[in-house]
Amino acid sequence: MNIVVLVKQVPDSGTERSLSADDNTVDRGSASNVINEMDEYAIEEALRLREAHGGEVTLLTMGPDKASESIRKALSMGPDKAVHVLDQALHGSCALATSGVLASVLRTLDADLILCGAESTDGRVQAMPHMLAER
Repeated sequence: MNIVVLVKQVPDSGTERSLSADDNTVDRGSASNVINEMDEYAIEEALRLREAHGGEVTLLTMGPDKASESIRKALSMGPDKAVHVLDQALHGSCALATSGVLASVLRTLDADLILCGAESTDGRVQAMPHMLAER
C-alpha cells in the first residue's frame, strides 16, 4: 500500500510571532517552526498501516526552503521519502491555490491512501482534506 501523508510546517504556538511588513503574513523566517501536531498523528497512523500491510510512506509538503527542517524531522519518524514543493511564487497562497498545487502533485505519486491531519495549528480552517478530496 502506497500512503501519502500531507505535512505542514507551522509556527510553534509556544513562541512569539510577527507579521511580515511586505504582505502581512506570518514571518515564518523569524518564528520557531514545528511539524503541525495533527500531521504527526497522520504520520504515525501511516507507519502503523505500512507495518500491517507493507508498502511505502511518502510525505508531501508545500512551503519555503525552511520547511525542509520539519521534513527532516518527520522523516526521522520512519517514512520512506518526502516530496517538498518549493516555489517562491506560491508564498502566501490561499487554501484553494494550495489545494490545486498539492492535488497536481498527488496525481503523480500513485497513492493508494492519502492522509491529512484534521487541521493545522496556524489556521484551524480544517478545509484542506476536503478541498483535496474534491479535486
